[in-house]
Amino acid sequence: MTRHTTVRPPLSETSGSDFARLSRKIAEAGLLERRPGYYAARITVVAVFYVGGWAAVALTGGSWWTLAAAAFLALVFGQVALLAHDAAHRQVFRRRRGSEVCGRIAGAGIGMGYGWWQDKHTRHHANPNHEELDPDLDPDLLVWSQDQARAAKGLPRLIGRWQAFLFFPLLTLEAFNLHVSSVKALANRSLKHRTLDGALLFAHFAVYVTVLLWLLPPGMAIAFLAVHQGLFGVYLGSVFAPNHKGMPILTGEDRPDFLRRQVLTSRNVRGGWFTDIALGGLNHQIEHHLFPSMPSPNLRKARTIVRRYCEDLGVDYVETGLITSYRLALTSLHQAGAPLRQARVPARGRDRAGGNDR
Repeated sequence: MTRHTTVRPPLSETSGSDFARLSRKIAEAGLLERRPGYYAARITVVAVFYVGGWAAVALTGGSWWTLAAAAFLALVFGQVALLAHDAAHRQVFRRRRGSEVCGRIAGAGIGMGYGWWQDKHTRHHANPNHEELDPDLDPDLLVWSQDQARAAKGLPRLIGRWQAFLFFPLLTLEAFNLHVSSVKALANRSLKHRTLDGALLFAHFAVYVTVLLWLLPPGMAIAFLAVHQGLFGVYLGSVFAPNHKGMPILTGEDRPDFLRRQVLTSRNVRGGWFTDIALGGLNHQIEHHLFPSMPSPNLRKARTIVRRYCEDLGVDYVETGLITSYRLALTSLHQAGAPLRQARVPARGRDRAGGNDR
């Protein structure tokens, strides 16, 4: 008896969804392959800077030059956070265990709860810029849309009126918010490995405070903490602010297909190698959202393929300079807070403004 083997025809470039066709192009270009050499070098450099920064604190000791070390360590902590981000997306290691170990070590180094952040960030990636589903759009301090402004109470209502002007000053509190949110998440019983995360968090806080009080006089230790944590927060916020703020916000049943959901709500930032280092590759936000596990050094190469593909589909691909991205984000925040500013205008003033004065 002759046995016949069924041969499947090769996938056509026109078969599958829009994202499936793009994904094949990216895979054929080899851009989803891991980059162990790159990450080994990057982790080594960041680790050396981390140790060197604390060594500088010890050497400067009672001198106010220690605040320069605090500023340097703020940048280093930001780079550690970006490594934790890459590890959580399995860009560094293909397997879950290696990714979690790397991510937890990085998180412990900066006082961040890895499990809390990974859960939050995963939900963001699934529904970027969706008012009800993206945790990054929760109106806990700022309002991101005029509907949120109308419903705002407490601090969001007070701050929302002038939030565009307060945005960068408020970023000085972002690192503290990171620590507080990580601790509060430990009360969530559904959080995996929360005991381990809690132990690592409080170990970081204990070591951090002990080292400062051991190396520095109390007043200088407080100044160091304020400068270090404040600038760390500004750096973190400056990295993530250009990515989605000022882009379309989805609501209700707005659920475009995966490709459009990721591309239309994200913004790329133009720049060279320095921008890639400073923003950890997140300046290629569109490519990152389409392919979260793609190693960050491959994102720039993927950009050419993705941009051309979006142009062929007629899908808006937004890319601006860094300063423009901040301007758009701040403009969006100012517009979102408009109902709160209007609410403060006296009724007679509103009548006159509208030409209805009696």
